[in-house]
Amino acid sequence: MATVEPDQAAEARRLRADARRNRERILEHAIAAFAEHGYDAQMDDIAVCAGVGVGTVYRHFPTKDALLAELVRRKFATFTQNAREALEAEDAWEGFAGLLRSNAQAMAADAGLRDALLAVPVAWDAPAEAHAELDELATAVIRRAQEAGVLRRDVELGDMPTIMCGLASVMSMPAGKGSGWQRFLELILEGLRA
Repeated sequence: MATVEPDQAAEARRLRADARRNRERILEHAIAAFAEHGYDAQMDDIAVCAGVGVGTVYRHFPTKDALLAELVRRKFATFTQNAREALEAEDAWEGFAGLLRSNAQAMAADAGLRDALLAVPVAWDAPAEAHAELDELATAVIRRAQEAGVLRRDVELGDMPTIMCGLASVMSMPAGKGSGWQRFLELILEGLRA
């Protein structure tokens, strides 16, 4: 077994810390790039903005889809927190409607997330553990609203991604086309009421 000199161990920790900081900078700038440009964001541009070489970006994220999947995983953590808060809402309808509204608002602010949900299959597959927790919480929000008699009995968990993708499509429409995603969401919510 090779022994590591104290100076070598300190250097290895410093390099790992540098790699973590680089990864976080890449993610920070990728969020901004994907939010502004959607799937058209370029890895080279993200590298420049993050102050790292493009090779560093590819070391952490071998493909654009892998980078986007990590951003989606982080966004799912936000969706999961929104579902926890929905369960704590005093009014079951407001909990359900609030969950859709807050998740839609998060999507509206992030073109990359919208593009991922609409066009990048790996975005749905990557955060499996995040999906499981979100699915469990969203199911509880739905059941709670149904048991309170405020949500249609035929609404199920599988309807939620469909609703979010429909909203993402409306959000991606050119300005001035359609009546806006907020109105579309309120129409959907009205149709879901018991």
